Amino acid sequence: MSKETLRKSIREIPDFPIPGILFYDVTTLFKETAVLQELSDTLYEMYKDKGITKVVGIESRGFIMGPILATRIGAGFIPIRKPGKLPAETIEESYTKEYGTDTIQMHKDALSPDDVVLLHDDLLATGGTMLAACKLVNQLHPKKVYVNFLIELAELHGKDAFEGVEVDSVLTL
Repeated sequence: MSKETLRKSIREIPDFPIPGILFYDVTTLFKETAVLQELSDTLYEMYKDKGITKVVGIESRGFIMGPILATRIGAGFIPIRKPGKLPAETIEESYTKEYGTDTIQMHKDALSPDDVVLLHDDLLATGGTMLAACKLVNQLHPKKVYVNFLIELAELHGKDAFEGVEVDSVLTL
């Protein structure tokens, strides 16, 4: 199997969630065992030697491959969620995204200064959500932060917004 096979497994949905947006549905990557295994293997190979101690997944699609990768590399998993979803004391960050504003939260005690963190989400468009997640994670002063996406939309240049952070994607469209 190849990255081309992964690319062909992604469903494209025009005008979702609003007119003019071409939505890349990654749920089709998880539907077939062989494709899901290839995706898991690819992520594992990308991060197995980075010393990552925590994988931080962004709600909601970051909750799918994030825990799978965490178990494969022997790391813990930390969720970043929308407000009001986490039960203990949280820290938060607000941001502007492609079609509105939002806020994300993480437990205040989720990370330590000894942690090497991999932030994971499904799609890099303009980078607003992940930039907010980076700011949130960096409030807890981890040793190092890596950023990963399943898909990067290259024409939107979202990667340019990240300075001093290694940003990688499985697929670039």
